[in-house]
Amino acid sequence: MNLVFISPNFPTYYWNFCKSLRERGVTVLGIGDAPYDDLVSETRESLVEYYRVNNLQNYDEVYRAMGFFIGKYGRIDYIESQNEFWLELEAKLREDFNIHHGVRPKELEVMKYKSKMKEIYKKANVPTARYKVFKNDEELYEFCKEVGFPIVVKPDNGVGATSTYKLKNKKQVSEFLTSWDRAVSFIAEEFVNGHVETFDGITDSKANILICTSHVMMQSIMDIVNEGGDTSFYGQIVEGSDIKEVGTRVVKAFDARQKFFHFEFFRLDKDKEGLGKKGDLVGLEVNMRAPGAYIPDMMNYSYNANVYDIFADMLIYDHCFIEPKQQYCIGYAGRRNGLKYKHHSQQIRMKYKNQLISYEIVPEALSAAMANQVYLLRAKNEQEIKRMIRYVLEKDKE
Repeated sequence: MNLVFISPNFPTYYWNFCKSLRERGVTVLGIGDAPYDDLVSETRESLVEYYRVNNLQNYDEVYRAMGFFIGKYGRIDYIESQNEFWLELEAKLREDFNIHHGVRPKELEVMKYKSKMKEIYKKANVPTARYKVFKNDEELYEFCKEVGFPIVVKPDNGVGATSTYKLKNKKQVSEFLTSWDRAVSFIAEEFVNGHVETFDGITDSKANILICTSHVMMQSIMDIVNEGGDTSFYGQIVEGSDIKEVGTRVVKAFDARQKFFHFEFFRLDKDKEGLGKKGDLVGLEVNMRAPGAYIPDMMNYSYNANVYDIFADMLIYDHCFIEPKQQYCIGYAGRRNGLKYKHHSQQIRMKYKNQLISYEIVPEALSAAMANQVYLLRAKNEQEIKRMIRYVLEKDKE
């Protein structure tokens, strides 16, 4: 089996995907724009060969790299990146090189455009916020009149919380319209009072879920990016939960086959007419790739398993060889450079020496949403993990 991994060097820990595949006999080939000598040793050791292009966004260069690999190694069976930014590149390469496994450009639309995602959520009987893909100023003002303030505007085809804004009044709408790049299609949504909960996992070729988990966001990612605050969330036990039941319906509705998936929902913090009662789930977005922010590793710690191995076994054998059982709640406490915290690193390490499972410095390119320094923590229940996160992020009031 031959597999091409696009940009295997970023995020750095994605060498884990390549390593698990290569250990199982897959010929793992990398295409990226980083110099070979800049790759971490784990990435270099996990690839059979690496082809450097000057710019991954230059399709002709990537096309030539694919041609080189096919000429040398034969037919390519899979193309992966696990990165939302490269999903369209993956799809085009699959179509142009007639690669049978994976999404083609036409199928990608419901996975990339937020407006089209809502249609599939409806198919799964999951409510979503009212929205409008507006083409001019008048349409946006009409939508504001219909749903009231605040509203949220963001690119219809966008990655993460980039260029996402909460507009609270007409003045802010006017300011947005003044700076809006009209070449970019934007969607407006009614504001939902709720917090984000994810549903993350891996499916086989029949869209059966092999392993899954859910993470509760303790702040809004939109606010984190726009205001530069801390980032914190934790994994919750999914067995017997409503998010597993609803998430499974969404997996089937999106026909998510042979994928790592990352779905986002709002959990309503108060009753919302037309959407549901406090505590109900509302569809937000879907991402057909591995969740970011070290969540794959958090899944590993939660299950005492290896999701990279599970993903590799799924691609090769269409089977999971273990019976995953979730045992721990894993917490993510992300500190922001420049803020003053009450407890220094040594205090945290001493207090949670048996429960602190990892400390990471986040690459600058990812820090807007993920913060700068991350503590991953482990506990048996949600109450304990939330207390631990609050301790790590407690501010120095002096």
